[in-house]
Amino acid sequence: MSSITQEMNFRHSLVKSFHRVGATKTAIRYKTTRQMVYFWVKCYDGDIHSLADHSHQPHSHPKQHTDEELKHIRDMRRRNPETGLVDFWLSLRKRHAYKRNIASLYRVMRKLGMFPKSKKQTKRVNKPYEAAQNPGQKIQIDVKFVPKECCVGALSGTKLYQFTAIDEYSRLRYLEIFDERSSYSATQFLVHCTEFFKFNIECVQTDNGNEFTNRLRSERLTLFEETLHHLRIRYHPIRPAMPRHNGKVERSHREDQRRFYAKTTFYSLKDARLQLKVHLTRSNHRPMRPLAYLSPLQVLANFSAIV
Repeated sequence: MSSITQEMNFRHSLVKSFHRVGATKTAIRYKTTRQMVYFWVKCYDGDIHSLADHSHQPHSHPKQHTDEELKHIRDMRRRNPETGLVDFWLSLRKRHAYKRNIASLYRVMRKLGMFPKSKKQTKRVNKPYEAAQNPGQKIQIDVKFVPKECCVGALSGTKLYQFTAIDEYSRLRYLEIFDERSSYSATQFLVHCTEFFKFNIECVQTDNGNEFTNRLRSERLTLFEETLHHLRIRYHPIRPAMPRHNGKVERSHREDQRRFYAKTTFYSLKDARLQLKVHLTRSNHRPMRPLAYLSPLQVLANFSAIV
């Protein structure tokens, strides 16, 4: 049972005074209004706990979601239970002319219980990270194994690898699929990156895979490192067993798995590259929360306008 507060005792005294001398004299004595006296007399049911504070949350709001909007949200969520918040918001705007802010959509979806409860995790204190100040200041590169379930027909049993480059400032990405994971493939990908990105690349950051560097095993430079030196691009390999240092490209790989590979099959290497090209165009036009819900191409355009 909840404890009896000082406010509850005050209201109890007010109710007892009302039954003795009436509403007017009680209001004067307790320096309140007659309406407030009648309100607490009506609330009192013989138990002092009935005089506890009530919720001050309003029952309705003039700008709250309409029943029709809530129906659209429930129906679309039932059909697309795994769709992310941004894609869900864009689909609502496109299909049902939804005009509310994404933050408003998030609040109503959370209220409707459409998000799974997150597991409690131990908070990790990270060291301060110097954010990129301009495009090309640092490019993260990594390799993702293409799921074998995506390779069907003549491509069944073939191992494919997705090389990914992401600009830390704008999150603009370049993707390419190869049928081998080697320093030669990494070098080809690097050259194609310099052609794709329309700005100078100052630094490239990778993990310690054999396709990138041999620094943990030998002092001999790989073809990838030699090409970086030839292109006058600074190379920064991350610490061993620290994939979170390459976090932006790792995060993008999880999104690729969810948005692309989980729904796609390839019949040939050419088919895989064509489908990946379409996926790349979509991802570079997709709004992102870290970019204030702008797309990578919009961020680049804004930067060019400022400069």
